[in-house]
Amino acid sequence: MAMGMTVVADGGAVTLSVLSPSSDNSSVDDDGRPKRTGTIWTASAHIVTAVIGSGVLSLAWSVAKLGWMAGPVALLTFAIITYYTSLLLADCYRSPAADASLAGKRNHNYMEAVRSNLGPLQTKLCIISQYTNLFGITIGYTITASISMVAIQKAICYHKLGRHSASCFTSTYTYMRFYGLVEVFLSQIPNFSELWWLSIVAAVMSFSYSFIGIGLGIGKATEGGHSRGTIGGSIFMEGQIFPGGIDNVWTVLQALGNIAFAYSYTALLIEIQDTLKSPPDECKVMKKANLIGISTTTIFYLLCGCIGYAAFGDDSPGNLLTGFGFFEPFWLVGLANAFVTIHLIGAYQVFCQPIFASVEEWAADNYPKNQIIQRNFRISLPILKSVYHANIFKLVWRTSYVFLVTLFAMILPFFNDILGLIGASSFWPLTVYFPIQMYISRSKVQKWRKKWIFLQTLSLFSLVISLSAFVGSFQSVLKDLRTYKPFHENH
Repeated sequence: MAMGMTVVADGGAVTLSVLSPSSDNSSVDDDGRPKRTGTIWTASAHIVTAVIGSGVLSLAWSVAKLGWMAGPVALLTFAIITYYTSLLLADCYRSPAADASLAGKRNHNYMEAVRSNLGPLQTKLCIISQYTNLFGITIGYTITASISMVAIQKAICYHKLGRHSASCFTSTYTYMRFYGLVEVFLSQIPNFSELWWLSIVAAVMSFSYSFIGIGLGIGKATEGGHSRGTIGGSIFMEGQIFPGGIDNVWTVLQALGNIAFAYSYTALLIEIQDTLKSPPDECKVMKKANLIGISTTTIFYLLCGCIGYAAFGDDSPGNLLTGFGFFEPFWLVGLANAFVTIHLIGAYQVFCQPIFASVEEWAADNYPKNQIIQRNFRISLPILKSVYHANIFKLVWRTSYVFLVTLFAMILPFFNDILGLIGASSFWPLTVYFPIQMYISRSKVQKWRKKWIFLQTLSLFSLVISLSAFVGSFQSVLKDLRTYKPFHENH
C-alpha cells in the first residue's frame, strides 16, 4: 500500500506519496518490467530519429572530399554493412532457451546481449565502447544544435539590419547552455519506452529539414556559374592522386568517419527492440523496422549528400544548411535550422537513455537499502491531471550527465572533426564486431566454413576502414587544438 501525505499548493492539492511495488500484473511483462507497447512504426521512428541526426548535415562535405565516384559508393557500403549486421544483432535479442519451443530470456540492452553470448571480458569492452560512443554522440548533438540556433539568430539579424556586412556575432556557448537546460528537463522522462512520442516528433523534424536541404540544394545546383564537383574529389584531381599532399589524405579519411557517424545507431538496436510488444515475435518486427529505417535514411543521405555536392561543388560546407548563408529565402533556411534543433533535442534523449538506465540499475542492485536511490515519490498534479514519479538519485545523476556533456561540447566545438572521430571509433566495434561475434557464438558457425570466412572478412574490412577514419579525424582534431582557445570565440 502506498504511504502518502497531502500538501496544499496554490490552485489545488498536490498529493505526495511513496510508491511500493504494484500487485497489478496487467501493467507488467512476464519478467516484472513495465508492459511493452512498441510497434513496427514506433521502432522505425526510433531508428530514423537515431540515424538521421547531425550526421546528415556533413554528408555533402564528405561526398565533396570523396568525389562523385567514391562518395555515393561509400554511403551505400556503410548502409549495406549496417543493415546486414543489424539483422544479425536482432537475432541476439533473446538468449537461446533450453527448450527450442520456448522463447529465451530477453536481453534488455546491448550490454546484456554481449554478456549472454560472449561472456564477461567482452562485456567490459562493450561497455567502454558503447557508452563512450553514446556520450560522444550527445556531445556532437549539442554542438550541432548550437550551430543551428546561431544560424537562425544571424539570419534574423542580417534580415533586420538589411545588410550582410552587419555585425551579428552570436556565441554558440549561449545556445549550448540553453540546449543543455532543455535536455535537463527532458532527461527526467522515465525510460526508453516513454520516448515514443518524442521520437515521432523528431523523425518528422528530420524529414522536414532534409527535404528543405534537398530543395535548397536543387535550387542552387540549377544556378549557373559554379562547379558541380569532380569525379575524384580530393582523392584524384588533374591527373594526380591526393594533389594536396598528406593533408588531403587526412581529410578523405575524416570524411569516411563522418559517414560512419551518420549510421551510428546499432548501439541502440537492442534497446529499441526491447520496446516492442510481443506477440508478434520481436525479432521479425525489428528486422522489418530495420529495413524501413535504414532504407529510408539511406535515400535521404544520398539525396542530401549528392545534391549538396552538386550545389556547392568542392567547396561544400561542413554543415549543409549553414552553407546556404543567410540570404533569401532567409526564413526557409531559418525554419530548416529550427527543425534541426527540435530533432536533435529528441535524438539526444534516444541516445542518453541507455546510459541513464545502466547507471540507475547498477546503483539499485548495489545499494538496495539506500533510500535516496530506492525511494520513488509520486506527485499528483490535479490541475494538469497527471502524475509525476520523482526520484532524487535520478534527478541529480541525469542533471549531472547533461551538465558534463554540455561542458565537453563547449571545450571541443569542432563539428566535422568530432563527428568523424566518434563515427570512426564506434563503427567497427558496435556495428560490426560485436554483432558478428554474437551471431557466430549463438548460431555455432564453424571456423573456416564459407559463412565464417565471410563474416570475419567483413569484420576485418570494417576494422581497416574504422582505423583509417579514426587516424584522419584524430589528426584533424590535433590540428584544430593547436590554434583553439577554450571558451573564446572570434567575432
